[in-house]
Amino acid sequence: MNVRAALIVGLILLSAIPANAGGEKKKGERAMVEKMESVPCGAKEKGVTGLGTIWASAGITHVDNDEKLCPQYMVITDQMEYHIRPTDTKHPPVLPVGHEVVFKIKKDHMILKAADGDNKQQLTYLVVAMKPNSEVSASAKSNNP
Repeated sequence: MNVRAALIVGLILLSAIPANAGGEKKKGERAMVEKMESVPCGAKEKGVTGLGTIWASAGITHVDNDEKLCPQYMVITDQMEYHIRPTDTKHPPVLPVGHEVVFKIKKDHMILKAADGDNKQQLTYLVVAMKPNSEVSASAKSNNP
């Protein structure tokens, strides 16, 4: 009788577990593109700099420096705030500010897609900074005495 009761309890527990438990594919986190700003990300140098130290008296040390600007986006989730830059610096894709995106993070890169699902294009961005969202931090501090 004990074997029969254990078998019945085991079948009940087994039927309570969904068939696809743990096998569900995660689609990604949702976030909001909050703002975009231009930040310096390098310098373009024109002129002869290598010979300047050797031929200082000849006046070949002139170099034109133009500061290069790159777009940097702030993407906010419920828990984190990410600052990202496009990996393609020659032709950086523009993200719509104020729109929702779906993303995954792999190592130091963020892979983005539009949240509406129409666009299958995935854009890769470099994560340059991340910090906990200030709203979450403030609510956590107020809940802990």
